[in-house]
This record gives sequence, C-alpha cells and structure tokens, in this order.
Amino acid sequence: MKTLLAVVALFTLVSAQSFAADAARGQTLYKTCIQCHGTNGEGNAAMKAPRIAGQYDWYIVSSIKQFKAGVERKNPTMLPFIKKLSDADIDDLAAYISTLK
Repeated sequence: MKTLLAVVALFTLVSAQSFAADAARGQTLYKTCIQCHGTNGEGNAAMKAPRIAGQYDWYIVSSIKQFKAGVERKNPTMLPFIKKLSDADIDDLAAYISTLK
C-alpha cells in the first residue's frame, strides 16, 4: 500500500510540474538549441545532437539536469548552453520540446 501511495504521489508531482511549465517561454529558450537539435528537434548526427522531438517532458528535464550535474557527458559542447538554465527554464524548455513531433 505504501508503494502504491508513493507512486501516486510521484505521478501527481510530475503531472503538476508538467502543467506548471510554460511551453511558450520554452519555445523562446529553444532558439538556442535549434543550431544543433534542429528547428523541429530532428537532431544532427554531424554535431552529435540527438533527435529530441517526441520525448516526454520528464525525460528532457531529467536528461538536462543530469548533463548539467556532470552525470551524462555525451557531448560537452552542450554545457555552455545549459549551465545557466534555472529549473524553471529547464521545465519550460522541456514543455516545449515535448510538443515537437
């Protein structure tokens, strides 16, 4: 029962975070990402920038935060672009990216 309650609480927290994010502001922030990830998040193999279109917002948030914290370092050229992002910036950016198809 405790596990079920924990899962429900976590889902509620993640869902609330998703609804609080501002995708329109995220679209503005994404203009920096376009040069590598493409206008529609299609990615660019030559720049080692993966396709991000179609990803869930929680996955984008997790990935950016891990990269920023030094856990994930596949492409260090991304760090200058994300190191100054606040948690709200990351949430907004993820909200927009998750709309890309």
